[in-house]
Amino acid sequence: MKRRILITGGAGFIGSHVVRRFVKNYPAYKIVNLDKLTYAGNLENLSEVEGSPNYSFVKGDVLDGAFVKSVMVNEGIDSIIHLAAESHVDRSLETPADFAVTNVVGTLTLLHSAREVWKSALDGKLFYHISTDEVYGSLGATGLFTEESPMDPRSPYSASKAGSDHFVSAFSHSYGFPAIISRCSNNYGPNHFPEKLIPLMIHNIIQGKPLPVYGKGENVRDWLYVEDHASAIDTIFHSGRPGEVYNIGGNNEWKNIDLVHLLCQVMDQKMKRTPGTAEQLITFVKDRPGHDLRYAIDSSKLKRELGWSPSVDFPTGLKKTVNWYFDNKEWLEHVTSGAYRQYYDRMYSNR
Repeated sequence: MKRRILITGGAGFIGSHVVRRFVKNYPAYKIVNLDKLTYAGNLENLSEVEGSPNYSFVKGDVLDGAFVKSVMVNEGIDSIIHLAAESHVDRSLETPADFAVTNVVGTLTLLHSAREVWKSALDGKLFYHISTDEVYGSLGATGLFTEESPMDPRSPYSASKAGSDHFVSAFSHSYGFPAIISRCSNNYGPNHFPEKLIPLMIHNIIQGKPLPVYGKGENVRDWLYVEDHASAIDTIFHSGRPGEVYNIGGNNEWKNIDLVHLLCQVMDQKMKRTPGTAEQLITFVKDRPGHDLRYAIDSSKLKRELGWSPSVDFPTGLKKTVNWYFDNKEWLEHVTSGAYRQYYDRMYSNR
């Protein structure tokens, strides 16, 4: 069946992988990418599909309900994959209101716009909301987050994502609105904006800069290669049941300090340097306020019901990630200098 899908935030890290996957794997689908192009939205992430006949880009804001509705009507949108969000915890500690507006009000505006456009017929429609494991709060040394775990957000970012999740669920229950939520563990891989842990460390090692590690580096995260996340989104979009929540995990827990040590080893090998060179750059800094100790996802429901499981092991994924950044140094230079914004002007200013 042909689908006409609006993907919000499709120029970002995870969103660009989802857009590329759907454009390439489903040529009969029309993929419309709606992105505001803030600091993390980069059209260079999509250069390989920008000329595809089943792809189009629209610059816009999910907070603009009238604009969203016009795009949906003009493009005949029957499905939405909603990834647009403010997503960095450190930024949320500085500007929590921005996260509330973008993540909560933005999602609510998108929900309301879709319901208005689809009100005559909900059959065959789908609103798929991409969330995070951080809405569950912090785990102790044992246990896993399941879809039934209570929400207990600890940062303005996770609180804003929990709020958006609640609105999606409320629309599903109150209006019979066809919605699905997935919550994923930490992603890593190509195209990641270098303020998150792994790309930041790669960039700083290349530059010979300190590698800042919060506290003692004891915080634990479950890591998932971004292309595995895109494949999970593909699976849930096509086979998931409206009204359900699906957890997506990598079964791959690492303490931050252990991850940094492994990355240093990979980088020294890649740069043909004496083992231990990069580790000398490790610098412990004051811990983040309210820093959650541990996240870990139980994704057995997704495997049991839809047959999905991660395919890329962490050492392999980490090496692939490092190789990508070395093969795309110009991309890294552009995003760290802000020059990537010129790409939009060059490609779309006359359209």
